[in-house]
Amino acid sequence: MYKSKLLFAAIFTSFFASQLASAEPVKYQLESNHAFVVWSASHFGFSDQMGKFPEIAGEIIFDEKKMSESSVDVTIKIDSLVTGSEKFDAHLKSADFFDVKKFPTAKFVSKKVTATGKNKAKVEGELTLHGVTKTVILEVKINKKGTSLVTQKETVGFSATAQIKRSEFGIDYAAPGISDEVKLKIEVEANK
Repeated sequence: MYKSKLLFAAIFTSFFASQLASAEPVKYQLESNHAFVVWSASHFGFSDQMGKFPEIAGEIIFDEKKMSESSVDVTIKIDSLVTGSEKFDAHLKSADFFDVKKFPTAKFVSKKVTATGKNKAKVEGELTLHGVTKTVILEVKINKKGTSLVTQKETVGFSATAQIKRSEFGIDYAAPGISDEVKLKIEVEANK
C-alpha cells in the first residue's frame, strides 16, 4: 500500500511538473529556408507589384498558454530582395527606394503580444526600416506546432499580415502613383 502511494505520488508529481514545463515560454529560431516577407504595392493602379525578402533571421519566444509572454525579434536582409526582374531589383535597392548601401537591414522587435482568438494574435512592435523606427501591428495566425518531418525538431509556424505607409519611413519615390500603402505578408517556421 505504501509503495503504491509512493508510485502514485511520483507519477502525479511527474505529470504536474511536465504540465508546468509545457506552459513555460519556449525560444524558437527562425528556420531560414521557410521564413520570408512578401510586399505588394499598386503600380499606378494598373497592377499590384510584389517583391520578396527571403533572408530573415531571429528568434520568437512563444507561450501558447499566456500569449502576452511571447515576443519577436527579427532582422530582415533588405539586399536579399527579389522580384523576378534584376532591373527592378536594382532600382528598388537604389537610393530611390531602400538604399541598401546605407540601410542593409530592417528590424522588427515586438513590444506587446495579445491573443485575439483561437490561434490568433496581434503583435505590436517597432519596425526599423530605412533608418526610421515606427510602430507596426501584425495580425498573426498560429498555423501549427509540432515536430517537423524535415528537421525532426519542435517547430511552430505562423502567418502574419500588416500594412505600412512607406512615406513614414522616408521612402516616397513616385508617390502617389506608386502607392504609399504597402501590404506585407509574412510566413515563418521556427525551430526549438
